[in-house]
Amino acid sequence: MPVTVSRLITALGALCLAADAGARDYHYSDAHLHYVDFFQESAGMPALLAAMADNRVDHVMISGIPVAKKWHEDEPKRPRYYAGDDAAAYWYSATDVFVAAAVKQLPAAQRRYLHPFLSGFNPNDKNSDAHIRRMLDLDPGLWQGIGEVFTRHDDLTSLIEGSTPRANNEAMTRIYHLAAEYDLPVMLHANITSKRERNPLYLQEIEEPLRNHPHVRFIWAHAGTSMEIHRHQQRLEFLLPTLERMLAAYPNLYIDLSWTLVHPYLLDAQGKPEPQWLKLVERFPERFMVGSDVVGRFDGVGEQLHSFDPFLDALPAEVARKVARDNFLGVLPRKVQEQLGKN
Repeated sequence: MPVTVSRLITALGALCLAADAGARDYHYSDAHLHYVDFFQESAGMPALLAAMADNRVDHVMISGIPVAKKWHEDEPKRPRYYAGDDAAAYWYSATDVFVAAAVKQLPAAQRRYLHPFLSGFNPNDKNSDAHIRRMLDLDPGLWQGIGEVFTRHDDLTSLIEGSTPRANNEAMTRIYHLAAEYDLPVMLHANITSKRERNPLYLQEIEEPLRNHPHVRFIWAHAGTSMEIHRHQQRLEFLLPTLERMLAAYPNLYIDLSWTLVHPYLLDAQGKPEPQWLKLVERFPERFMVGSDVVGRFDGVGEQLHSFDPFLDALPAEVARKVARDNFLGVLPRKVQEQLGKN
């Protein structure tokens, strides 16, 4: 009889835990969203606001796309994505004008849920910090971060006209000083390796700024991964230990868990959470955030954010809430955080 009762208590406990996990209705901050696509086109603000309302997305990082894809004279069909053909892309500063205009048309009650990041500049140009300063002066208080800055970015890197940008070049160094001055977080797309090298080939390019600019909060988009890398290598075995070391060494590093990390890292082939990644997030509960990384169309926002739910459900409830919503708000400028706290 005692054995039966013991088993019953165990089973009931397991059911309660499962019910608790299943009952979690997360509210999200989308830490990585592009208002326009690679042709600087957008479904528009009403579509974005509807997607937020339908999917319990309380806050959104909203940015442009820093490059525009060219429809080259020799291409008979207009491409649908930057990788659609061999035509080049070019740096496009008007992307921030589109974002600013879309945000400023909203009433103040809605604007407080949108957090614009400025991205329309050439990261190889040492004049770019002056351009960013002019944009900040043009709309005081509008911009709340810098990025997504495209540095190492798969085949897009070779398509962008000009030399390859690096996260640790002189132009970006000037931008980091400006970011510290204005208390702005910086989101970087900086691939940790190439499509074929099974080692952290480009790690120094992200680690050097982390070390040299401790007063800048860096958001590493996709933790340096990409779908193109996964097509060739499937899984980077060195990624987890590298992140463990870097998060311990650099308190100014934050990880954007956008879609390329769901598989094969956060969830296994059966959709179950990976224990080692759960341990990593629990060890650094304030350093991870989720993002949809949609570009110009917002009907996929819910699908992308809800894809994290099985992983979030396996975390302690408080940690899951931070990852889903609060950690992104915690990297915003202190003045913005104060304003959010008052309302």
